[in-house]
Amino acid sequence: MPVTVATLLGSASLELTLHTPDARVDRAVSWVHVSELADPTPFLEGGELLLTTGLALTPEGTGEYVRRLAAAGVVGLGLGTGLSHAAVPAELVAAADEHGLAVLEVPRQTPFIALSRTVSSALAAEEYAAVTRTSTVQRELTRAAVAPGAPGTVVDRLARHLGGWALLVDAAGTPLEAAPPAARGRAGGLTAAVDRLRTARPPAGAALTQPGETVLLQSLGTGSRVRGFLAVGRPGPFSAGDRHVVNAAALLLTLRLEQSRALDSGTAALRAAILQLLLAGQTAAAGPVVAALGERLPGEPVQALAVLGTAEQRAAAVDVAADAAAHVREPVLSAELDDALLVLVSADGPLAGRLAVLPERVPGAVLGTAAPVPWDRLADGVRQARQAAGHGRAAGAPVTAFADLAGRGLAALLDRDATAAFAEAALAPLVAADRAGPGDLVESLRTWLAAHGQWEPAAARLGVHRHTLRKRIGRAGELLGRDLDSPGVRAELWLALHPPTQ
Repeated sequence: MPVTVATLLGSASLELTLHTPDARVDRAVSWVHVSELADPTPFLEGGELLLTTGLALTPEGTGEYVRRLAAAGVVGLGLGTGLSHAAVPAELVAAADEHGLAVLEVPRQTPFIALSRTVSSALAAEEYAAVTRTSTVQRELTRAAVAPGAPGTVVDRLARHLGGWALLVDAAGTPLEAAPPAARGRAGGLTAAVDRLRTARPPAGAALTQPGETVLLQSLGTGSRVRGFLAVGRPGPFSAGDRHVVNAAALLLTLRLEQSRALDSGTAALRAAILQLLLAGQTAAAGPVVAALGERLPGEPVQALAVLGTAEQRAAAVDVAADAAAHVREPVLSAELDDALLVLVSADGPLAGRLAVLPERVPGAVLGTAAPVPWDRLADGVRQARQAAGHGRAAGAPVTAFADLAGRGLAALLDRDATAAFAEAALAPLVAADRAGPGDLVESLRTWLAAHGQWEPAAARLGVHRHTLRKRIGRAGELLGRDLDSPGVRAELWLALHPPTQ
């Protein structure tokens, strides 16, 4: 228990007398300070018991002296009598009553050092007790972290120690454990704070002060990857000891989550092998292996999703996919394939739709989705998903569906620089001839191709006779060394004349 003015009054050896019975005496004393200054407040922090013999006290200045002490947060004023003052001045008591400041009479036989020792010993005992309590709780949390049922047990012990609530959410913000269970409802109100903290390198923390409650939020993880978040709340502020307990719980939960990550790494090769079996059409052989992992294959039709990004981003995407699957109670298979993460889900369930927002949860990752396919056509679906993701990355689009590639046109699928180089080389003979002559070959070829090789419409658009156009196109064919009646050659020249601009 903290030492208070009442604690000192209860010590018979100090022989203190309270002259302001209406003043509060239950406020904690942070320290004892002795000063004979007329204004000692610049040297105070609040919470002190100020001791003085009253050398600077004057009848006319007493009111202002007490007002300043009360404004500075002094919890009590001890006046040593028998030196400057034979008794406590009445004007001091009146001013103290007005401002609610406790005034104690310290008799001549009680040295100020006795009060300092009493408060110092009490503070030391309180600090030792807090350290002991913190150490005890940390040991309990450690035992809970290695026991079956963790991390739920850790969250429960933490909430009970703090006399509040505790909530553990995954990297996507979905509640994993809560104590009491009603604390799950707190997740929605923490979304904005979690999103802000997600951008910081873990571990990072934030304190949210609300009316009648303080909430501490900490990210869990190592390196640049956030594994989850721990939120705890309780009425009033957190003591230093309680903050240490929260930090210890966050560390233990991080270790627990990282252990599961190590287990995930150990099964990554197995998952990749399962994917290879499925791509080879060996669905019957892959099924028992998946069952041995305690999982199920997604139901047909299957939708393949490809995630491109750094190793950390792909690892975070595995967590997001697993959390989303657990939320909707659907099977999911995630496995690495070369430089991409493949996520296989059932096309008929809600999981595919939930994963469409994966790049929002894993900033920087790119997602490509394929059309639903049966298991025996999985290789087609995986190819489509990877192609969609690749084109999305090139275009700066976080999510791209394979079906959308056709709607963008052929030019959108081509590399701009490579196509521009091809066009420059393919049309170079015509450009050179136009510079040296009338300058009508390139435009004539473009107009003729746009008219599907029909002479009359093309000649009319150019404002020339069809024989003139025939002569120009014949000349273009000679310079290019290509057969302009070939559909393939016409397609190449059309592309050269209309390169992508973005």
